[in-house]
Amino acid sequence: MQTTARNIVDIKAPVSMSSQEEGQYLQCYLPLVKRIVNQLAYQANSVMDRQDMEQIALMGLLESLRRYGRPDEQFAAYAVHRVRGAILDELRQLDWRPRSLRQKTHRFNDAIRELAKKLGKQPDFEEISSALGISAKEYLEYQLLEGARAMESLDELLMPESHCDALQSRSIEDQEVTRRMFVDAIRSLDEKEQIILRLYYQEDMNLKEIALVMELTEARICQINKKISEKIRRFFYQ
Repeated sequence: MQTTARNIVDIKAPVSMSSQEEGQYLQCYLPLVKRIVNQLAYQANSVMDRQDMEQIALMGLLESLRRYGRPDEQFAAYAVHRVRGAILDELRQLDWRPRSLRQKTHRFNDAIRELAKKLGKQPDFEEISSALGISAKEYLEYQLLEGARAMESLDELLMPESHCDALQSRSIEDQEVTRRMFVDAIRSLDEKEQIILRLYYQEDMNLKEIALVMELTEARICQINKKISEKIRRFFYQ
């Protein structure tokens, strides 16, 4: 199925803009859609092909336009979260991490935690491989899955539903407390962690691209992503 801006516009009657205006804005923000699809396709191409992902992303962009109104300088940041959220919602419905793989990951997590207690430190790959009898490929798959889960967890925290829409229904005091928590959470990250977060959320890079920029392995980026997620979530669930 060929995905175009016109296909998307025809799905629903316009709210505050004409179909022509919506089509023009969709075309204008297509590069944003392509960046997000490029970012997420790398970690989800086993359950959703790129064309379907682009269709969902365009629907998310259209929904952003209809909720937000005519774009201004703040719209792109709003749309990024909406579009990414639309894709992640679809991935959750598709159960993009099969149950058997999730169970295997849980076993790895439990075994690695026990090994860390025994050794008194975080085990490296050689120690994990020796204890669990897993190959380098299996360990990388585990790390990629954990890294994707960590970034999905961060996406949930940073979605506009928790950052914009939901905040609008709260008191000014509650909004300010939440904003301060986000600021403090980001400040708690070290320089490398802040760079990785910026590359993911501001530059829309995928894990492979970030690894190349940082001159680190994908497995190491996944480890850092998990650490970032844990640090930020502690500010909201401690």
